[in-house]
Amino acid sequence: QVQLVESGGGLVQAGGSLRLSCAASGSIVRINAMGWYRHGPGNQRELVAVIPSGGAASYADSVQGRFTISRDNAENSVYLQMNTLKPEDTAVYHCYAGLTYYRGGGYYTGDYWGQGTQVTVSS
Repeated sequence: QVQLVESGGGLVQAGGSLRLSCAASGSIVRINAMGWYRHGPGNQRELVAVIPSGGAASYADSVQGRFTISRDNAENSVYLQMNTLKPEDTAVYHCYAGLTYYRGGGYYTGDYWGQGTQVTVSS
């Protein structure tokens, strides 16, 4: 069973920083793109950042220059360094991985999501 688990959320004042982590576990053969989405108070979903297995990361305009996504392929992990946080960054952040895993003699490809971690930025 593939599982993604996030950590690192919390409460921070505007202008502060947080670092989110996400580790994927299970019989993973290969991870393609990894990234972060967020659901704000209005429940709108926004792609925050995505990093492919090879190539440059991309960011939402709203976080460009403030957030940095990185990944550790050996650890099947993805990170989101969030600096200069604003109240409008308040949301539940979910990590994402497009991956291939092995089960019962076969290989399967799918998209997996973590349960999310709350980030709250106070003004």
